[in-house]
Amino acid sequence: MASENFVRDPEPYPAVAALLDADRAEHGFVMNLTRVWAHQPDVHRAYVTLVTSAADAAGLSMRDRGVLVTALSSAMGDGYCSIAWGGRLADEAGDPAVPVAVLTGTDEGLEERDRALAAWARAVARDPAGTTPEDVERLRAVGLSDADIVAATVYVATRVAFSSVNGALGARPDAHLRDAAPPEVLDTVTWGRPIEDPDTPGD
Repeated sequence: MASENFVRDPEPYPAVAALLDADRAEHGFVMNLTRVWAHQPDVHRAYVTLVTSAADAAGLSMRDRGVLVTALSSAMGDGYCSIAWGGRLADEAGDPAVPVAVLTGTDEGLEERDRALAAWARAVARDPAGTTPEDVERLRAVGLSDADIVAATVYVATRVAFSSVNGALGARPDAHLRDAAPPEVLDTVTWGRPIEDPDTPGD
């Protein structure tokens, strides 16, 4: 495996091999971020458990998750998740204009729930100590209970931590994402680490 990260690829002992094989089964290749997390498969498993349980507890749809991750990743300058989740959100919404509105922060044409979630994700990613009761009330107004809001905030904060690890350790967006993401998303995401060379994608 050719590494596109600052850390070397780990030795493929069973837990590592299982993580890499799961990527191949799901995506057809090993993502660069997985090569980072493969150094700590137990920690990665704990992360997946936490982020999944938080999303489920908050009752977040896949569109909700796409809005939250696209908003927080663009707010913190994470090109990897901006591209990956921008593509997912385009698929969920059936319109690439939706992720573009979230990525650029205009929120133009979005539903009110999308706007509230995007605003909250940006606030948590940029300045969590700067949020206000009015921000939380906006989430209540679009149908989230206080328990939902706590779980959604855990989801966002956990995704911020995930992006921070990937970015700090040099994970570059996979060349495969260039083919999977809509051109509108690729044109919008001008931040973060560059997409890897198309001639050296992961196996």
